[in-house]
Amino acid sequence: MYDTIVVGAGIAGCCTALALHQKGQKVLLVDRSGTAAAGGSGAAGAFVSPKIGKGGPLQALTNEAFTFAKEFYLEYFPDYFHQTGVIRIPKDDEDARKFHIYEAFNFSKYRWVTKDELLSLGIDDAAESFLFPEAGVCDAPELCNAILEHVLFRQFDVAQLKYHDDCWTLFSAQGSILNAQSIVLSTGYQNDLFDMRYMGVKGTWGSRGDYCTKSKLEVSMHKSISVSANINGIVKLGATHVKVKDPCMVCDGKPLQSLEEKASWMVDTSDFKLKETFCGMRSGSKDYFPLVGKVIDVHFMFESCPAIVRGAKPEIKHRDHLYILNGLGGRGFVFAPLMAKWLSELIVEGKEMDKRVDPDRLFLKWARKLKAEPSA
Repeated sequence: MYDTIVVGAGIAGCCTALALHQKGQKVLLVDRSGTAAAGGSGAAGAFVSPKIGKGGPLQALTNEAFTFAKEFYLEYFPDYFHQTGVIRIPKDDEDARKFHIYEAFNFSKYRWVTKDELLSLGIDDAAESFLFPEAGVCDAPELCNAILEHVLFRQFDVAQLKYHDDCWTLFSAQGSILNAQSIVLSTGYQNDLFDMRYMGVKGTWGSRGDYCTKSKLEVSMHKSISVSANINGIVKLGATHVKVKDPCMVCDGKPLQSLEEKASWMVDTSDFKLKETFCGMRSGSKDYFPLVGKVIDVHFMFESCPAIVRGAKPEIKHRDHLYILNGLGGRGFVFAPLMAKWLSELIVEGKEMDKRVDPDRLFLKWARKLKAEPSA
């Protein structure tokens, strides 16, 4: 019997398992794949940098998470976080004008980079940009696998969950079972274990290519795509870009073609030689905020209060000891450490979840849009 089983070994699940382990829980992390970060996390550019903009709740939360994440990686996994600095480059002339507005909301350490300095770095055709020197890039699969060294891990394809006598039982397709007091779902884009449609998890296809190069690129950058610094002879090109059900039809078997073209407008890619390609679906929420907290018992809510579809606001009933950490979008490696800390505090200490990320925020609005009770 485990205190908690975390389902899904991407960066969200890995950080959650580690946070619970650090609080003294007996934790098991499971994934249907034997390799961590085989999906969206594996395909991530894994940049850890601030969000720029005109202020607002999402920017504030992202930058709070950035501050926590960079310190977390430097303390626990410095070999897999490269603090190269990240240059945020305007996408076009209109975006360049906005940067002077964004400056008032840059509370992370930064400085302006001139066009001449960008050219000296090998970055062509760019306007004045922001350099965030404390930002960097993670080695995505390697980092997840490093976390696995600190927690119990088992390859286990969860086919069904059942709750009975204050205990969760996980059943695999092969007939194996596991038991735990609590479950955390960090399954990313795909979920068919419970009705969590109210969370509005949506998938966005992401691609990354790792390229061997002798380029002396010493700083990472982001324009419409991400280009990492040269780290041990490898430059990573990545983007989250296709919001369709069948992204392979869109890229026609060439997921890196657009990345390579856009990268060539930014830096000299003449000696880039593709080493490996990564593709995966990243999960995001309707409002772009993470989904962290308890899971609502949807069937009970509609059964006990049918008027919920007409605007009634009953007390929320959650599934016993069932939690979620999901919807981190393209900033998974920024959000995961802090969200995992908050979730571990909810599970172990009963600390109230930050309302900005609590999935409850989405339920009533979703319910009012329904004309009939959803299937359980």
